[in-house]
Amino acid sequence: MRVALAQINPTIGDIPGNSRKISRFIEQAKSAGADLCVFPELAIIGYPPKDLLLKPRFIDDNLAALEKLATNVSGIDVIVGYAARNDASVGRPLKNAVALLRNGRVIGRQFKTLLPTYDVFDESRYFEPEGEQPNLSTVAGQTIGISICEDLWNDEQLITHRLYHQNPIAELHAAGAEILINASASPFVLGKHDFRLKLFSAQTRRFSRPLVYVNQVGGNDELVFDGNSAVFDVSGNVIAQAKEFCEDLVVCDLATGQGIINTPSTGIESIYHALLLGLRDYVAKCGFRSVVVGLSGGVDSALTAALAAAALGPENVVGVAMPSRFSSDHSLADAKTLAENLGIAFHILPISAVHDAYESTLAGLFAGREPDVTEENLQARVRGGLLMAISNKFNHLLLTTGNKSELAVGYCTLYGDMCGGFNVISDLPKTTVWDLSRWINFRAGRDLIPARTIAKVPSAELRPNQTDQDSLPAYPLLDAILLRYVEEEKSADQIISEGYDAATVRRIIQLVDRSEYKRRQSAPGLKVTSRAFGFGRRMPIAQKYSADFA
Repeated sequence: MRVALAQINPTIGDIPGNSRKISRFIEQAKSAGADLCVFPELAIIGYPPKDLLLKPRFIDDNLAALEKLATNVSGIDVIVGYAARNDASVGRPLKNAVALLRNGRVIGRQFKTLLPTYDVFDESRYFEPEGEQPNLSTVAGQTIGISICEDLWNDEQLITHRLYHQNPIAELHAAGAEILINASASPFVLGKHDFRLKLFSAQTRRFSRPLVYVNQVGGNDELVFDGNSAVFDVSGNVIAQAKEFCEDLVVCDLATGQGIINTPSTGIESIYHALLLGLRDYVAKCGFRSVVVGLSGGVDSALTAALAAAALGPENVVGVAMPSRFSSDHSLADAKTLAENLGIAFHILPISAVHDAYESTLAGLFAGREPDVTEENLQARVRGGLLMAISNKFNHLLLTTGNKSELAVGYCTLYGDMCGGFNVISDLPKTTVWDLSRWINFRAGRDLIPARTIAKVPSAELRPNQTDQDSLPAYPLLDAILLRYVEEEKSADQIISEGYDAATVRRIIQLVDRSEYKRRQSAPGLKVTSRAFGFGRRMPIAQKYSADFA
């Protein structure tokens, strides 16, 4: 059997556009001599559709699109994901489904069994799980068993803490499937693809069945889907693999094991490609063409601008420096050098006069009170207001520049540096910001991001001689504690037992917990770690849990 892996980048809700794309890929697969063309999970509507699934008309439109696609299929079989209605009188109204299309008709259907409800997933909100025996189909004389994404992630031998009682892949094998097909929408997380390869390879060896895994690609809101669709032979070897972070069509002959194998990136390079794709798709799918970034001369805004220039083209990026009376000469010089290196537009808007006007206006009300962080934050809010004005006037999407470390402990100003529509680096700890900046320079063979910008001591420059470490531990220490508390969910006592100072650990945890109200109002950002702030970490704001501070 010749199988085509149709790794597409759908836009959520664009049913006509997604259907046209699916049709194009079907024709390409047919021209390449494929017997079967496989598309990702929910390919017709895009993943994750979230509460669009609650709209009856949306479901009607997706079903109509499926029928229309089927009428145009001939000379090749097609597996495509969609949202099906649950015909049972009890249960959730929908099922996460794939259909097998052949010669103008839907001849088979399979429904998702395992519905993830952890991290960014909330499928039990919408879908009823498959509770019956798996349906098998015959394609090119061979029996295929179809599963959907999470169904492939419950192997007893490799998943240390299983979330489900069933193993749909074992059930497909027991039912007589000769070839395993999996339609997926599996988002990128640093290091995840290595585990995918290990997990999928182990299952093909266990069941002595080849596996065809087709993943979605593209950025949808905070999620980036890396593609990396692959085919495994019965010995667990990868015999075909699609490109990463872009659409691709790969045809593999399962009988001969002949297929193209693209090698994926790893580590910091994979983060780079994920961020570029996520930003590029967010801008395009939201209808923008250009972005504006406030350039402070610091590494966070420099990295954001460098990523934007690479993702969108330098002609679509505008940098704005807004020096105050506390800004150092090197900050403005470094911002200007960065803009020149990247080839982006650059403007200077001094804010001293506006800042003075704010202070003058508030002087009477604040009389008798010493200046404090209030006056410092006014500078950030002046800058935020100016950047929002530029965004409104020129229809640039404003990119915020706060890293994960700052967002974690609330080292950011509401309605100031948090103003904006999207944050490319919101899931990058400060130490990763430095690593990625150095890698970009290494990749370019020159200092796109000025070396001084990377090397200088971090400072918000809101008062004379201020540095971040006046208020926070050194970033390597801070990030180590945040990794354990936020991503690994360790308690204060567990972190302290690893040798970290007790007072520092408890103070950082308090800052994280008390800053939830800020993060709730922050711009959406791209997820690249196992636990990002936002939809995947749903913490209450008004709460007083203090077990770690007894």
